Parts: sequence; C-alpha cells; structure tokens
Amino acid sequence: MQKKLVIIFIFLISLPITYVSFISYRSSFSLVQSSTTAAANQMTDNAMDKVDRYIADLKRYTILPLYNKDVQKYLDQRGADWDKRTTIDIFLLYLNNTKEEILSAYLVDRYDAVFFSRKPGINALYPETRLEGWKQLARKYGTAPALVGTHPIRVNENETRQVFTVIRSVQSTSSLKDIGIIAIDVDTRLFEGIINPLNAVTHGDAFIVDEYGKVVYNSNPAKLGEDLSQRLLLGKAAKPRGSFQLEMDGKPYIAVYTVSEQTGWKTLVYMPITELLAPMKQNRNALIITTLSIISFALMVAILLSYALTKPLKRTVQLMKQVQRGNLDVWVNVKYNDEIGMLGSHFNRMVRRVRDLLDEVHETEKSKQQADMLALQNQINPHFIYNTLESIRMLAELNDDDQVAELTYLLGQLLRYSITRSADESVTVGQEIEHVRNYLFLLQIRFPDKFAFRLDIPDHLYSLPITKLVFQPIVENAVFHGLEKRDGTGTITIKGWTDRSDVLFAIHDDGVGMTGERLLSLNHSLRDGKADKFGIGLRNVYERIKLHYGPSSLLTVNSKPGLGTTVTLKITGLLGVDASRK
Repeated sequence: MQKKLVIIFIFLISLPITYVSFISYRSSFSLVQSSTTAAANQMTDNAMDKVDRYIADLKRYTILPLYNKDVQKYLDQRGADWDKRTTIDIFLLYLNNTKEEILSAYLVDRYDAVFFSRKPGINALYPETRLEGWKQLARKYGTAPALVGTHPIRVNENETRQVFTVIRSVQSTSSLKDIGIIAIDVDTRLFEGIINPLNAVTHGDAFIVDEYGKVVYNSNPAKLGEDLSQRLLLGKAAKPRGSFQLEMDGKPYIAVYTVSEQTGWKTLVYMPITELLAPMKQNRNALIITTLSIISFALMVAILLSYALTKPLKRTVQLMKQVQRGNLDVWVNVKYNDEIGMLGSHFNRMVRRVRDLLDEVHETEKSKQQADMLALQNQINPHFIYNTLESIRMLAELNDDDQVAELTYLLGQLLRYSITRSADESVTVGQEIEHVRNYLFLLQIRFPDKFAFRLDIPDHLYSLPITKLVFQPIVENAVFHGLEKRDGTGTITIKGWTDRSDVLFAIHDDGVGMTGERLLSLNHSLRDGKADKFGIGLRNVYERIKLHYGPSSLLTVNSKPGLGTTVTLKITGLLGVDASRK
C-alpha cells in the first residue's frame, strides 16, 4: 500500500506538471514558429518588392529609345557613320550609368548592327553570339519587355559574369514598325544586398527563381541557373505567397515564399527547424530542471506521507499474521478516531469474537460427540430393512404372489436410492429418470390405467450429473394434485433441452390444472420461502437447485384450469459442470 500511495502521489503531481510543461513548450514553439514564419514572409515580400521595383526601372529604361528622335533615326539607317556611332554611344553610355549594377547596354539597329556600352573592367563582349536569341525573344513578346533569368556572358577572353537581361523591341514612332532591339545586362550581385540580409536573419538559404523554375540568384554561385522545376521545394509553392514544411536530407525545414505579380519570379527561403528551436533550448532546459525538482520534492513528500499513513496498517497486518498462526492474545492500540483507528477497533472486536466462537465450538463439539454416541446406540442398520424387504419378496414369489413381489422390489429400490446416497450427492439424469420410473410403476399398482409416462430428453443429457430427487417430488405433485382428480387416463411428460451452458427440464401433466389465483399464490410462496402444504416438495427442489447451481437457476410453474400444469426447471451451468468433470 505504501508503494501504491507513493506511485499515486507521483502520478498526481508529475503528470500535471509534465503536461503543463509540455504544453508550455509546445505553445512557445508554435509562437516562435509562427512569428518567425510571419517575419520571414514579410522579409521575402520586401525582398521581392525591391527586385520588382528594380526590374520595373529597367523596363522603363527600355522605353527611352522611343523618346530620342536621333536614336530612332539612326536605328532605321543602314551603315554606321561617325554621327550614328556617336549618338548611339552617348545614349548607351547614359543608360549604362543609370544604375551601378548594369554591366552593359546594347542597341541593335534594323539591319542587325550591334552597338554596346560596358562598365570599366570589361574588356570584351560578344553580342553577336546572343543576337539570334534576342531577336527570337523580341518577336515572341512583341512590344512588351522580355526578362531573361540568370545566365553567364563572356566579358573577357577567359572570364564570364552571371547576369540577367531585360530585352525589348524598339518601334518607330512614325511607322510603328520594329526598327531595333534594346538589351540591358544586370550583374546578379545586385541580389546580394537583398538576399544576404534575409539569410542572416532567418539562418536559412534563400533563392530567387524565375517563372521557369531556374535559379536567378543564390548565395552559392554553383546553383545559379540550376533547374528546380521538378524539385519538391518548388512543387508546394503554388500560391502567391505562403509557407510549408518539408524534409530534406532527413532534416525538417520550414519554407517561406513570395511570387512576384510583375515578373513571376519567386523569392523562397527555407529555414531549418533546429535553428528555430535554438533560442528555446534554454527555456526547455529550465522547464526540465524545474519539473524534475518538483517531482523529486513530491517523491520525498509522498514517501513521508505514505509511511505515516501505512505504519498503523503494517502493525495491524503483523498482528493478523500472529492471529493466523493461532495467537489470539493480540490487541491493537487505537490512537486516532479515523478509518485506520476504526479498522483497529473492528479487528480487536473480531479477535474477541473469534475467541468466544472457539469456546462455543468447543462446547458444541462436546455435545455433538455425546449425541453421536447416543445415535449410534439407537441406529437401525439399513441393511436390516433391505434384507427384510428381500425376504418378503422371496416369500411372495414362493406363494406365487407376483404383485406383492413387484411392489416389494420397487419399494426396496426406492428406499435404496433415497437412503444410500447423501442429500448432496450427485447422480446422473438417467439415474433420476430411472428412479421416477420406479416410483411411477409403484403408483400404477395403486392407480392402474390412471396415467401414462412419456420422455422427450436427448440422449446426451442422460449422462449429465444432477443433484438427486429433483424430478420425483414434482412428478408426485403432478399425480396427486393433477391426474388423480382427472377423469380418465392422463399423461406425464418430461422434456429436456439445452440453452448455451444451461439445461432446462419441463415436467408437464394434462391434469385438472389450477386457477390463476392459486397459481399466483404458489409462485409467490416459492419465492418467499413460505410454501404451503401443496408447495413443500416444489420449494425443497427449488432451494436445492439454487444451493447447488447458483441463484440464477429457476423453478417456474405455469397452469390453466382444465389444461394441466407445467413445472420448468432451469439449471444454470450444468453443461459446464459436466465438461469440467470430464
């Protein structure tokens, strides 16, 4: 009991504390996760907004040739004289210096002559290798600007730079025909100032991906231009903005993304959840230490309380063991008037009562021994009765009186069945039926042609064990209270059947029956134990089957005037008893 009390105290204290600590930790984690996700979403929105504004400026720059009449004229002119070169170079130089990140600007005239301006440090460009791609994009997008994601360009003999390009066809303001192409190359290092702060805050890895799933920018140069369209990372980024969880290389991540409405580019950052949990480790460790401290204190208190509560019980148990060994000279010292004190008081009364009962038993045994000696002196040997009946039967046979001989034989069988077996001895159903047959044969000598006997019992029930003298008292009632008062020959039927582990027997006679009032009185007397003269035998049978087979066993009587009476016996578990004996 002391161990149980300790366990109960620990559970009552540790479980709520552990649960509260766990919920607190989970709430903090959810709060940190949601706040970090929201902050990352805001940062990706800001980053994408900066990129959108920058590219919007570039797209506006590509419209500038429409407002420069000289550029319009020279783009529609074949050849490249000094005036044409000077005018276009000045325009491209101005365009190239509008933003620091622009590496080079190009103009292509109507006759595919390419003019360009480059930043210092770039010694050579090879626009002719890219001209055909520009023309295809210009035709595809018409008057709208085309945005080409990150790709390498040669800037020197052995050097390349990663750039993204804005391209637009140039139309004549007078004829509205295409007279050239403008292209602007922008160094992707532009994104460093936008993406690196995002990585620093989120402790993650950010990407800018174009509408085709190719990497426009990542802090790892090796990933520039990589195709992520088939990756799980992009597969879940289907909405304009949002977040989701994923697992890469066995580690959990939270991904946050924003899609630009202008360019279709995505800014996406995925953050390791372990990094999110890092600020919470200190809080988690404090919770663990606090929880363990409270549980340890609770364990000490539980041990002390359980010892104080169980000490009187242990003393009582020790005294009970002494009583079990036969020592009745024990006594519990009751100090408190609580449940344990009441237990000690009842124990003291019980021991005192046991001593009194032992004294009474001792005196009763003395009286019983004296009564047994007197009964032995006055006992008639049953064998003397059997031998006497056998002698009468033999004399009747010698005198050719078969009826007296048969009567004497049947009476001897009935006496042998009733006397030689104790009241609680079990017999088989077959033996009970044979006893009923002998009894009815004896009655038929007294009441010739008064009744017939019919059995409807399955063969497998004959071997079942049953307490003796169950059917005979019921059959006796049927003869003397049912069939004797009937005109003509009646029939007594005994039917047996099974219901799961229960066995039921119905003893039916087609005698005079009884009124409803008489039937109600009889059943009531069977239940309350106050059987009248007519119900003594039935009450005796009912009590014995309840004693042998449990209170769920039943004896019920059904009868109607002129239609006979049926007594039904339900013996619970009889099949189970038989199976266990076998």
